[in-house]
Amino acid sequence: MDPDRILFLDGEALVIDKPAGLPVDPPRDGGLSLANHMDSLRFGFRRWPVAVHRLDRDTSGCLLLARNPKAQARFGQAFERGELAKLYWAVLDGSPAGDEGVIDLPLGKASTRDAGWRIVVDPNGKAARTGWRVLAREAGLTLVAFTPSTGRTHQLRVHAATGLGAPIVGDAVYGRADRLGLLLHARAITLPRPGKAAVAAEAPLPERFAEAGFPHG
Repeated sequence: MDPDRILFLDGEALVIDKPAGLPVDPPRDGGLSLANHMDSLRFGFRRWPVAVHRLDRDTSGCLLLARNPKAQARFGQAFERGELAKLYWAVLDGSPAGDEGVIDLPLGKASTRDAGWRIVVDPNGKAARTGWRVLAREAGLTLVAFTPSTGRTHQLRVHAATGLGAPIVGDAVYGRADRLGLLLHARAITLPRPGKAAVAAEAPLPERFAEAGFPHG
């Protein structure tokens, strides 16, 4: 993996800037995944690092990995307790009403023979909460910062499409496909650690955001 994609590294933690299009887990079709880069991410350790959380294949940005089993257990527990603070930036296809707020919509999984599975708003589903704030508006598109307090599958994608009425650009499942791909980026993460400095990293904004009219922020 390109050394420029290493955002944080110490004896127990590693944060990489995962490129869009690279799945964290090996796909069923046998294509490339993060596993194909693990040897380059050992940095002198015998063991491969282990991803503490997941990003969708087409989502880029900060991904936390643990470098040893004890760190994996601690980080995993912290993640379950909601201690891993995550900041995402996304470009929305549309302009939501207002400038900030909290989306509180429970989510569940629905499947059909024709369309396959997708995540939907479901009153009987799992709790899902997402803070959001508009960063910029440009030509019918909106750059938004998302701060999820839960980590449900496709949470930001569904909350954008259903909660804000403006799907993320390039979301072919909950919106429409786009030549730029999915404009969802894990901008930053922070994980407090008792007795030592927090794991903290920020991933630079990908070029595809600039092509959509948002070169920086």
